[in-house]
Amino acid sequence: MTTTTVNPVLRVAPATPAEAAAHFRASLAFHADVSDVAAALSAGGDPGFVVLDSRSTESWDQGHIPGAVHLPTALIPEQAGQLLDKSVPVVTYCWGPGCNGATRAALALAELGYQVKEMLGGFEYWVREGFEFETWQGSERRASDPLTAPMDAEDCGC
Repeated sequence: MTTTTVNPVLRVAPATPAEAAAHFRASLAFHADVSDVAAALSAGGDPGFVVLDSRSTESWDQGHIPGAVHLPTALIPEQAGQLLDKSVPVVTYCWGPGCNGATRAALALAELGYQVKEMLGGFEYWVREGFEFETWQGSERRASDPLTAPMDAEDCGC
């Protein structure tokens, strides 16, 4: 009798190519990454979406994406209609990958009838990739982290 050991990666078989394509297509409908948001915002003109920071006022003051709308998640039900146009998609962000605030904000907005995507990486990766941000004291920019962004190229080629 032969015993075969299946490694942890293949313990559950991969999806079929068609299932995988459907999953990843759906994922892109729900998520945007920091570099793509930055490229769209820096291209000039109307990017076709609004960026929403769902963190507290203290967090906003510490740093936020230039041009973002500040609307803490808890205030979305009562204030979204005054700040956002339902015909314009919204890209939410919070602190970073360890925080689900952007997900909760996106859910609240979707339940109110907004088209919404979540920005993967949040404010943390915005800063780590070297994009300009604003604080209560003015504009800032930090050097790109070589673990998150290429050092000698315009983009990562993704």
